[in-house]
Amino acid sequence: MTTEKNSLIEFPTHFQLKIMGAQHPDFVSEILKAICEHAPDTREEHVKLRPSSNGNYVGATVTVYTTSQEHLDNIYRCVTSHPMVKVVF
Repeated sequence: MTTEKNSLIEFPTHFQLKIMGAQHPDFVSEILKAICEHAPDTREEHVKLRPSSNGNYVGATVTVYTTSQEHLDNIYRCVTSHPMVKVVF
């Protein structure tokens, strides 16, 4: 018997990852490199940045195209394990 995960998200879809990290000139390129391992069509124009009020951190909203819950989980795991990333939601 196979157990199928139920998801509230309908796939395929464009999904927005909210990523926080320390302010660094390579933050966007490093995050994109990690995401592109699983979603190769993701480009810099899919990223919106917001600096923190003190400028120590940066928030990035990255829109990725995902085809399944497993695909989204793989992207999420890759991004959360990146050393420049503090939190993903």
